[in-house]
Amino acid sequence: MTDHKHNLSFDDWDEVNFPRPAENDFDRVVERALSRRGFLGSVLAFGSGAAVMGTGLLKGSTALAESHAMASRFPFTPIAAQTDETVHVPEGYSWKVLTRWGDPLMSSAEGYDLAEGGALEGSDAVFGENTDGMELFSFDGHEIIAVNSEYTNNDINLPAAQEGVPAGADDVLKLQNLQGVTVMEVAPGADGYSVVVNSPFNRRLHHNTPMTIAGPAAGHALLQTEADATGTASLGTFNNCGSGKTPWGTYLTCEENFNGYFGATGAFEGFDEKVMAGYERYGIGADGFGYDYHKHDARFDVTANPNEPHRAGWVVEIDPTDPESTPVKHTGLGRFKHENAEVVLAADGRVVVYMGDDERGEFMYKFVSNGTWAPGASTEGLLDEGTLFAAQFNDDGTGAWLPLTPETTGMADLAEVVIFARMAASAVGATTMDRPEWISANPHAIEAYCCLTNNSRRGASAGEVNGPNPRESNNYGQIVRWRPHDDDHASETFDWDLYVMAGNPDVYPDNNYGGSDNVTAGNMFNSPDGMAFDSNGLLWIQTDGDDSNEEDFAGMGNNQMLVGDPVTGEIARFLTGPKGSEVTGLCWSADRRTMFVGIQHPGGSWPDGEGLPRSAVIQVTRDDGALIG
Repeated sequence: MTDHKHNLSFDDWDEVNFPRPAENDFDRVVERALSRRGFLGSVLAFGSGAAVMGTGLLKGSTALAESHAMASRFPFTPIAAQTDETVHVPEGYSWKVLTRWGDPLMSSAEGYDLAEGGALEGSDAVFGENTDGMELFSFDGHEIIAVNSEYTNNDINLPAAQEGVPAGADDVLKLQNLQGVTVMEVAPGADGYSVVVNSPFNRRLHHNTPMTIAGPAAGHALLQTEADATGTASLGTFNNCGSGKTPWGTYLTCEENFNGYFGATGAFEGFDEKVMAGYERYGIGADGFGYDYHKHDARFDVTANPNEPHRAGWVVEIDPTDPESTPVKHTGLGRFKHENAEVVLAADGRVVVYMGDDERGEFMYKFVSNGTWAPGASTEGLLDEGTLFAAQFNDDGTGAWLPLTPETTGMADLAEVVIFARMAASAVGATTMDRPEWISANPHAIEAYCCLTNNSRRGASAGEVNGPNPRESNNYGQIVRWRPHDDDHASETFDWDLYVMAGNPDVYPDNNYGGSDNVTAGNMFNSPDGMAFDSNGLLWIQTDGDDSNEEDFAGMGNNQMLVGDPVTGEIARFLTGPKGSEVTGLCWSADRRTMFVGIQHPGGSWPDGEGLPRSAVIQVTRDDGALIG
């Protein structure tokens, strides 16, 4: 996102204030893997069958030609890159808006103002700003979507005359109301789906919604604040990025760049050393990211409330079917900048949650529950009691999940381990990564994928570079894939490879900046971010990258959504977003005939054609009414 005050993305702001090493461990791992095995194909593999996990394809190889000759499973003709201010889908498909920022969930909410947005009154009863991760739930004949609202664009969400600067507590409250999670019922009609206004399921969860804290950190001194001396309750959920869905039908919303909401009106004096070390590692600074909460709401002033940031950075469980339920922050899943939470079951029924920490130089995590899940059985403790692991990648194509415990990390207790999960992962020697974002598990194979969005700063202090990943500036990103040993997601070891290395073959036809073999002039992209498998085992990939369409990014056009076949490695462009937008968040209707896709921070005046730009959820269908995923 771009902020009115800093004119920097969240990531760039963190880089300026809390810089990281130019090169990450994963870069070095891939370099060594290339060196010891001597060819690109041993690291880069598209199909799901041979070599370590794939076919080990090289450019121009017979294996690649044979894989491309296989019948495509994509029921559409791929579209070209676009640079305009609207959405494009393939011939035979149609799209329309389901809901936009400011659209009412309750009839009591005031109408949207095309010039100034909405008023404070009713801002907690409208669809939130900057949509992101979402999931659909079927319940007693109702279809309910839970969807994140990640952040605000202050210069759009506040009166234009203020240039995005909150003038007082009312402006801060409005910004707080527009973020968090929207739960809404949707229903099909003659002209597609629409939001059921005034549905009893409709509600907004925002920065002041009461929540419960559970798990090993609940009640710990580091979570005790002026607002809650017990350390077992919290107000609000923050910077909700990716999402997850449990087997028992609840929604997981993931708190990512929470650090930017906090600031200080005084000096950092007399603070506990652990607290200050955590501030540095998690990016808690005096100014914040421009929301200015700390100037008008003392809860966000760390001078007065030094433990308040410890109540953010968690995965939060919400029951979308019970509007009276209290959301739960599960500390067993660790505190970091969560992208999403991919929930799968181990062979013995234990719950496994894969998670990425979306900051350069951070880690990939896995939680394995102590207890097992069965339909209808109690779910108490399944996201609280278990072991948190961080990933270690080896250059022989293997990897291990390193347990984060007081014994392995040297930390005082399990509460400190999960509160300061980043430091715990560093202590055990986990592999630093290029911004691990969405993780998705294949429903038809025991394997999982993670988007490593980019690392534009890599190479600043690196020596000789070679191989598929160690490009001097990894502007394009890649997707790493792993298969747990023994076909069990609870296994503590795995094999890994790269499913795709993004690039630009038009600009770089003769070197690794052109990308892997499954990247062509017709499907090239950069910065893979969102990701989800459909019921057919196809992998949908969404991007949040450079849409300048210039220089290294020439020909890539706007951000987009592609679909990949894990069996053949084929990737095809399905959708392009409006100029300036990120394509993020994906789920399907109960009958799989409608796909819901998020469009975040569009430019121009999309989708209304006048007034302010509005983030939105769109619906995509096939014109012949057939299944779409």
